[in-house]
Amino acid sequence: MSSQTAASPELARFVRQYTVLLTTYKRDGTGVGTPVNIAVDGDRAYFRTPGGTWKVKRIRNNPEVELAPSTFRGRPTGPAVRARARLLEPGGAEDRHAARLLRRKYPFVQGVLVPLAHKLMRTRTLHYELRIAR
Repeated sequence: MSSQTAASPELARFVRQYTVLLTTYKRDGTGVGTPVNIAVDGDRAYFRTPGGTWKVKRIRNNPEVELAPSTFRGRPTGPAVRARARLLEPGGAEDRHAARLLRRKYPFVQGVLVPLAHKLMRTRTLHYELRIAR
């Protein structure tokens, strides 16, 4: 993977955003919002999560999600944009690239705290790619 590239117009507003509200959908269509850290690279954004979360199960059933800028606690601070989530192959080049981008943007949180928490939880860390839905 190459170094970071300029953000697409749709994702440009998320480049400096600390937290976004990621809304995933249950089978009945109900949205569930979760605050996450994302790193933007060109026309893609990446986030990570522990492997056993409900968010992972919802994305597996419906990869259509929404992203909105938010506060640390998940209160939206701007309009949402529709996107599609794709699980990156654990240990693959894209997975390592996503991890590197997240560590670079959030050195302490994503470089130390989150990996330690996932280790203590004894769960695998999963990385997802987000692309704006057209």
